[in-house]
Amino acid sequence: MIGGGQGAFIGAVHRIAARMDDQYELVCGAFSSDPAKSKASGLLLNLAENRIYNSWQELVQNEKQLPENERVQVISIVTPNHVHFAPAKAALENGFHVILDKPATFSLQEAKDLHAIIEKTGNLFCLT
Repeated sequence: MIGGGQGAFIGAVHRIAARMDDQYELVCGAFSSDPAKSKASGLLLNLAENRIYNSWQELVQNEKQLPENERVQVISIVTPNHVHFAPAKAALENGFHVILDKPATFSLQEAKDLHAIIEKTGNLFCLT
């Protein structure tokens, strides 16, 4: 999960919804742009310290390096609206499926660019 750390209402809502059918397990995250808040949030969620990241960029790069059977399969992005496009683009381009909170982007051009990336990569993209 990117975003949704301590004090962020929507993160908790998405975590609860994701667990409803017991098909989704939170295994890593970059929960805040503040590394200390991200770590505190991840520890409260009982994540392994090496899977709690200081930034969404670090999450994407480090998870990509893990063996396929160990890395995250889908990245849920629940950041403020203006921070949707860049992490979604990076996640898709690095082979991850994406669940993105609405709005998908902050501009029409970003939406068109994101659509092209989804078409090119073939990764799943879900908008909540």
